[in-house]
Amino acid sequence: MRAVRFDSPGGPDILYVGNVPVPETKDGELLVKVYASAVNRADILQRQGKYAVPPGESNILGLEAAGVVEKVGPFCVSGWKEGDRIMALLGGGGNAEYVTVNEHLVMAVPPGMSFSVAASIPETWITAFQLLHFVGNVKEEDNVLVHAAGSGVGLAAVQLSKLASARVFATAGTDDKLSAASKFGAIHTFNYKEGPFAKGVLERSKGRGMDLILDPVGGQFWDQNSSVLATDGDWIFYGALGGVEVNGNLLGRLLAKRGSLKATTLRPRTLQYKAELVKRFSEKIVPLFANGVLKPVVDCEFPLGRIADAHRHMEGNRNTGKIVLVVRSEAEAQ
Repeated sequence: MRAVRFDSPGGPDILYVGNVPVPETKDGELLVKVYASAVNRADILQRQGKYAVPPGESNILGLEAAGVVEKVGPFCVSGWKEGDRIMALLGGGGNAEYVTVNEHLVMAVPPGMSFSVAASIPETWITAFQLLHFVGNVKEEDNVLVHAAGSGVGLAAVQLSKLASARVFATAGTDDKLSAASKFGAIHTFNYKEGPFAKGVLERSKGRGMDLILDPVGGQFWDQNSSVLATDGDWIFYGALGGVEVNGNLLGRLLAKRGSLKATTLRPRTLQYKAELVKRFSEKIVPLFANGVLKPVVDCEFPLGRIADAHRHMEGNRNTGKIVLVVRSEAEAQ
């Protein structure tokens, strides 16, 4: 099968599409014929040699995919059958023509949704759902600050926060990204490249601050985040786009506010944890895509052979929403 490969860490130019064996299903796994996958920040870091593949996972890039069940492996009990249209949360392997996945990490593609749109959902939306409902505990009327609000996770978090009847504050680095965040539910937006956001956040929250901060930035924003965190607030750290160095009175501020700083990831989590996450997401969120309450945002599509261009697009921060990889034509599934 064709799959995205690289032989040593480096820039986008090292990526190529090569031939590798079709993976074999293990107990409880499905073999999926992939029609679309997507690019995530973890793929960039893995290509750069900064993100180790968790034990037992494929070293092929790709943390989500959408396609058709090609084969049901031994001892599967979930009722999936050959030909089912599915989208899957993966530990790796999605940027290929076939991928194996545990049956409990698979969801049905909503009726009428294309594979390209479906491929934009699993990693991104489940990450946002995890941040708000598993790691955090978003509540009605909470003030939620979403950083990198124009990213795939960011736009999903904006929509899910609005769904929870929270008040959404958002930061991003371009006006186009902030416009998208506003379109999907952010009530106050801040371009961090135009100056500090902390003063505006505190003013527009009338001094209350943020009950929940979703932070993929890290060191660059620690001072402002600790300033705007509300008393008893939760600051959830899930990425380090702005580094990890902190020089200042972070612990003192957290103590004064009884604040919680929680760090989290998704890819290295246990199968049991991810299966429960997928189950709850499937029950509570997936039906809302079909009726239009929630909308996946696809920035652009690249054919698999242009994987290097897809990585450049993400590294240039040019995307608002998801970057999708088209592996096969949708017409092949008809």
